[in-house]
Amino acid sequence: MHSGDQSSHGLRAGSFPFVAIASGKGGVGKTWLSITLAHAFARRGERVLLADCDFGLANIDVQLGLRPQSDLSAVLRGWISVEDAITPVNGGPSRQGGFDLLPGHSGSGQLAGLKPDDLAQIAAALTRIAPYYDRVLLDCGSGLDAGVMRFACAADQTLIVTTEDPTALTDAYAFSKVLRARRPDAIPGVVINMAETRASGRRIYDQFAKACENFLKFRPSLCGVICRDPRVGDAIRAQTILPVRHPNATAFEEVARLAAALSHDPRLSL
Repeated sequence: MHSGDQSSHGLRAGSFPFVAIASGKGGVGKTWLSITLAHAFARRGERVLLADCDFGLANIDVQLGLRPQSDLSAVLRGWISVEDAITPVNGGPSRQGGFDLLPGHSGSGQLAGLKPDDLAQIAAALTRIAPYYDRVLLDCGSGLDAGVMRFACAADQTLIVTTEDPTALTDAYAFSKVLRARRPDAIPGVVINMAETRASGRRIYDQFAKACENFLKFRPSLCGVICRDPRVGDAIRAQTILPVRHPNATAFEEVARLAAALSHDPRLSL
């Protein structure tokens, strides 16, 4: 993963970019986007690892209806290697649309408040296995705690997921402010999720970007607008990846465009 001081983060990307997916607050669809984006990259032929870095409230396995045999907590205890904790999704990277998942420890909060040494151990494990993949997605927790900010600062690209809700935008701004304070060269990308229309999503982005320009002296990039789609909620309730249940869902088409932009625009692969 990118870092101005690689030794402080323990993460460095080569041809396997790390993308941190974060949000200022919960309830904006961040984990859904992480899962769907992993599937979209996989459908483009990439080998993808999705790591559940929401250490306090890990739930990717729940959204996917999986029961992993092991997870990050066992890795941290030294019981297993990180390779043994990986769970294939949809058949894994060898299958069309499949990817690998490194699960957190869902339902317990057991990994909340990790110490710096634990975070460094996770970072080192991700760095070691990253060369086996074309892209590593980090589903970070919401908010500004130490673990979230460490991985967001170390990633090659950080996506901030927000909605048109004023509180979500305020918290996304706070996240941007802290990220820039810790890594001044970071230019996060913004994804407006659950927008009423593409036009309204772009207007919200313009307002957000203007606030960042005026007060933080940088302009975040707009990576995508994803409109509200009732089929998303249905797929989450069914614990199924959206296009598997609804192949023609508009929301997936928008996520697929996001994956294409991240793959081809050099500004989005720092």
